[in-house]
Amino acid sequence: METVGRLAGVSQVTVSRALNDPKKVSANTLKRIQDAIELTGYVPNMVAGALASKRSQLIAALVPSITNVIYSDLMQNFIDVIRGSGYHVLMAETGFSQEEEQAVLSTMLSRRPDGILLTGIHHSAGCKRMLLGAGIPVVEVWDTTESPIDVCIGFSHIRAGEEMAQFAFERGYRNAIAVSAGDERALRRKDAFCARFAKLTGTRPDAICFESGATIERGRNGLARAIDSGFRNGLVMCSSDLLAHGVLIEAQSRSISVPGDIAVMGFGNQDFSAFTLPALTTVDINRKHLGAQAAEALVARIGNQELPEKCIDVGFQIIPRASA
Repeated sequence: METVGRLAGVSQVTVSRALNDPKKVSANTLKRIQDAIELTGYVPNMVAGALASKRSQLIAALVPSITNVIYSDLMQNFIDVIRGSGYHVLMAETGFSQEEEQAVLSTMLSRRPDGILLTGIHHSAGCKRMLLGAGIPVVEVWDTTESPIDVCIGFSHIRAGEEMAQFAFERGYRNAIAVSAGDERALRRKDAFCARFAKLTGTRPDAICFESGATIERGRNGLARAIDSGFRNGLVMCSSDLLAHGVLIEAQSRSISVPGDIAVMGFGNQDFSAFTLPALTTVDINRKHLGAQAAEALVARIGNQELPEKCIDVGFQIIPRASA
């Protein structure tokens, strides 16, 4: 508040008044204060008076979906380790929107958590300003970058897509199509798959992309659209197991043999993947290990410990099953 006051040319008392009762300050003064807040990324401290210790014992975790098994598995193990370290987790769903992530982050920071977990490495400029202004430890999960906000733990989505293409090529597939959800990480996997498959075979796969998240329904619709566009045989690369499950169901409804007529690959190795008919070839990420590592790294950073690595790559593994 002191910094905001200096930038706005007003006293700290005026800043406090503007935050608590904006009607008590002039429109011009309020605008200067709001501009200073935007510049600094300052988030009003809702609980400062109650925090004599300056520690809330809270960790804020922002995830795209609380129903998707990929994220719920990761978070369960993250929470188990965090609880064992004496902290509690405030978790919020952001969808796949940077705007929603920024709005949720602002609310979370107003409670002054001791650390933040974010999903992915791409955030709005507003998010980054708030995090830098807050000065608290941040762990970004489910992706890797050479320049994390603080520390990141995940894997390369580009390499995952490339390895899916390599697997398809080595299994003898020379024709493919990609069915992808619309989130940024899914699209990176799709693009990497298509580029590597084209390099290996000389034929770039067509792609069917949905604007929103993965569902079984969209998987069915994806295969239906592919068939309507002339796709008859080859491999269907799916950005998630849910889409792949939908593709399997649509194939069965049309009496299309898998893997005889088409082959199917998913991503995520969700619990049902080994029990579809046929069992689904997919990409596995050790979500439990990732969640536990993220918690340990965040607790260490809260304790002002320097980590040997700022970016930890947990890797991935292709699980061959009957569908491809």
